[in-house]
Amino acid sequence: MTLSPETLAALAEADLDAAYVEALAVSAVEEDLAGGVDVTSTATVPVDLLGTAAFVPRQAGVVAGIPVAMAVLDAVGEVEFLSRSHDGVAVEPGSSVLDVRGPVRVLLTAERSALNLLCHLSGVATLTRRWADAIDGTDAHVRDTRKTTPGLRVLEKYAVRCGGGVNHRMALSDAALVKDNHVVAAGGVAAAFDAVRAQFPDLEVEVECDTVEQVREVVAAGADLVLLDNMAIADMRAAVEVCRAAGVRTEASGGLRLDNARAVAETGVDFLAVGALTHSAPVLDLGVDLRLET
Repeated sequence: MTLSPETLAALAEADLDAAYVEALAVSAVEEDLAGGVDVTSTATVPVDLLGTAAFVPRQAGVVAGIPVAMAVLDAVGEVEFLSRSHDGVAVEPGSSVLDVRGPVRVLLTAERSALNLLCHLSGVATLTRRWADAIDGTDAHVRDTRKTTPGLRVLEKYAVRCGGGVNHRMALSDAALVKDNHVVAAGGVAAAFDAVRAQFPDLEVEVECDTVEQVREVVAAGADLVLLDNMAIADMRAAVEVCRAAGVRTEASGGLRLDNARAVAETGVDFLAVGALTHSAPVLDLGVDLRLET
């Protein structure tokens, strides 16, 4: 398989690694074919029949993953990309986001794998946009977590960016996040922070705190970022004041919902950590409309 110039250009525009996306596309198609062929399309579609496939939203949302869908089509066979939208764009029902011309067998075989990825990533982007809109006008940003689908983290975090969110660490090695179980193992909040700082002095260290007193302790120890976990609004506001006085950033987590997002953002936190962006986003409904060439 070779990615088309159009797909490579779209991936470069999205700043997605072409080799990673190509491998994922091939894997998705291989999983769907399971070592055989698309028996229905092979039996019912003449080998030389050409057509045009339009990928069309059935509901309003934010599209993400168009270059990935293009890579899936490349993985099945040679097609011609006629037009495409750009990821991160708000779309309405009935407006095509990708138009492709090619053998109908190729279009039909690629359809489901392409849609699975496109609908999922667009769902992540759409949900993220709702959170971003909910806190618009504050200084806070909605941020993802590592609660991602194995193998899809890069794309799901990309979809978060398409929706107007920002990314937390990509992997366990990028930055330290001292959580409650680390605190238990280390013998205390400050002890856990000191242990990480001593061994990895150049990495950002974020520490999870449940109380304002813990916040004071880790701020005094030198934490770069404090995760305010399941705090009441009043406590969160007090914790933010402690951190802001020391130039330490804050992130809220736990119990966050769209209906309380703005109240949390207005406490002055820098980030809202929302695992639901990637682990609970409903898909954006898109379908493929096929038109045969005569």
